Amino acid sequence: MSAPQQNGWVRTTRDGAVLTVTLDRADQLNAQTPATWAALRAVGDGLDDDVRVVVVRGEGRSFSAGLDRSLFTSQPGLSGGLGELGAMPADLAQERIRGYQAAFRWLRSPGVVSVAAVQGHAIGAGAQLALACDLRVLASDAQLRLPEASLGLVPDLTGTSTLVELVGYSRAVEICLTGRAVGAAEAVSIGLANVAVPLDQLDATVADLTAALLGPDVGASRETLALIRSAVRNDPEQQDAAERAAQVRRLGALARRD
Repeated sequence: MSAPQQNGWVRTTRDGAVLTVTLDRADQLNAQTPATWAALRAVGDGLDDDVRVVVVRGEGRSFSAGLDRSLFTSQPGLSGGLGELGAMPADLAQERIRGYQAAFRWLRSPGVVSVAAVQGHAIGAGAQLALACDLRVLASDAQLRLPEASLGLVPDLTGTSTLVELVGYSRAVEICLTGRAVGAAEAVSIGLANVAVPLDQLDATVADLTAALLGPDVGASRETLALIRSAVRNDPEQQDAAERAAQVRRLGALARRD
């Protein structure tokens, strides 16, 4: 295992093909700021081809309680606050948010399976970080909330597309517009999470899942993952073609191996 690397409030450790990314601001329930997103984006930008699984965690008793409260206040010299964004020309503000979204979207990078290990609160940006991952393992005390609408805002960190993919249109509407908490058991029942376990079993469950994800042939695993991701948006004809092309690539790779 490589030595931990720290960038702002984000810590990374590497163990072979597994990269663990930890939000490391436990005293603030891992509340996020633009510095958090810059650090997460840097991790994604530095991803190498040998990484197969990325595990995202939060230090302490919560995964992430969402935006840092300072972003909601107008303070002289505060960079990245909501007031600053609101005062920008629309095109510049959108470009700034595009950069923030990149901190989340890389978790669906080609060839990488991402797993969120969620305990305690996952609110707003925290819930969207969990949603950005391919898989979610929840501790039984976990609660996910998307309260942005109640604050006069919208989820804008890639959360809406993945939420609808997971739970469907009508349930996504209800979750976002009520801002209510979704507990661990409900999250599993509606497809928002893969499994919920007692808190003291979270680490072991994630470790077992990670080992299982590393089991298949790396080429077959990556091709299959790409197919599953494309199936969400492809029509049947497009998806059939994608399957054919992927299988021919796999057969060619196996033939060259013999």
